[in-house]
Amino acid sequence: MSERYDLIIAGGTLATPGGLTRADVGLCGGRIVALGQLDRGAAAEVFDAGGLHVLPGVVDTQVHFREPGAEHKEDLASGTAAAALGGVTAVFEMPNTSPSTLSAEDLADKLRRAEGRAWVDHAFFIGAADENAADLPVLERLPGCCGVKIFMGSSTGSLLVEDDETLEAVLRSGTRRVAVHAEDEGRLRERLALVRGGAPVAMHPEWRDAETALRATQRLLRIARAAGRRVHVLHVSTGDEMPLLAANKDLATVEVTPQHLTLAAPDCYERFGSKAQMNPPIRTAAHREALWRALDQGVVDVIGSDHAPHTAEEKARDYPSSPSGMPGVQTLLPLMLDHVNAGRLSLERLIDLVCSGPARIYGIAGKGRIAVGYDADFTLVDLQARRTISGTWLASKCGWSPFEDVTVTGWPRATVIRGAVVMREDELLGAPSGAPVRFLETLPKV
Repeated sequence: MSERYDLIIAGGTLATPGGLTRADVGLCGGRIVALGQLDRGAAAEVFDAGGLHVLPGVVDTQVHFREPGAEHKEDLASGTAAAALGGVTAVFEMPNTSPSTLSAEDLADKLRRAEGRAWVDHAFFIGAADENAADLPVLERLPGCCGVKIFMGSSTGSLLVEDDETLEAVLRSGTRRVAVHAEDEGRLRERLALVRGGAPVAMHPEWRDAETALRATQRLLRIARAAGRRVHVLHVSTGDEMPLLAANKDLATVEVTPQHLTLAAPDCYERFGSKAQMNPPIRTAAHREALWRALDQGVVDVIGSDHAPHTAEEKARDYPSSPSGMPGVQTLLPLMLDHVNAGRLSLERLIDLVCSGPARIYGIAGKGRIAVGYDADFTLVDLQARRTISGTWLASKCGWSPFEDVTVTGWPRATVIRGAVVMREDELLGAPSGAPVRFLETLPKV
């Protein structure tokens, strides 16, 4: 009898668009070809998923892998290894590398660097700047590009889009949804005196206060509305912004991070010091609870890690010379599964936030759901597994996490990408074979 399947994932609980169901899934040629009770003898290989939940592949739509320019703290190989070990099957990487990703040549360079080194599928943002605003309609549709990223604050050089004129020019250039870091640069400069010359790191959310985020989001929505451009507001950290974003859901989608849902000031700064420092900051428990309410109410569309590693030595500098950012791509799913087990959200809601939500918002082709014809991307999890996040498990070059030694319930047991099992039981398998993510709106190569 000829083999019909390259692989059958057998006996797991599948998270399908119709709900959770116990079934097999048959894979061939990197795609899903059958669901149901399958003839396991018709497969070249059978993966026994008994006792596991089989989710669509998790997509992390905000990571900083530091290549090129800062490979001492992360690169595409180490960052994607961390992703695969954490159950993430695809990542969207940010443009604030050195050089910044501003042109077709910059994008092509990153795609070349990823070839044969990336463990997971990947796409790259083009950074918005005054110098490339006119080119963005073409750049955003290049293969391997997930869209345009705007930094309204917390960036340097031409990647910083702080004035309304440049912001409007960027938003009027192109059609795909634009990802935005919304902090008001003018207010940041006004308040820098609070920490200039040295301050406790607990002052970070005082310098970069809630008003800094709210002002930027207000400006962004006003200008985006005038330009008729869809936006995706990244790492929203305040309860103040959520009602505004809820009133503009026809225009704006919303990301939050596991860090902002898990940690709270001032405790996190007392426990972790500058390792808890990120932009926008970890804020008080009141803001954290407001984020959870917005998530419960459906205002939040995506959870992204904002993986932004720095070395322990860099983080040990006196504040505010210590850099902002923390690793997170490997711990995203364990932390959120722990929240599922704690009753903060349902598994179905988590799947919407990390699988189907990213696909819907960015127009990803063939990913985000378990259905015939889709890419054979799966994240297999044990909802009952109790594990401690250990330093030896972490793959990021930076070598640390604020969540090290935290015990969680719920753990990724395997990562399958286009039919290939790339991680099983905390071990990477085979060779890196990640490929560029495809998009519904991406033009073919010419």
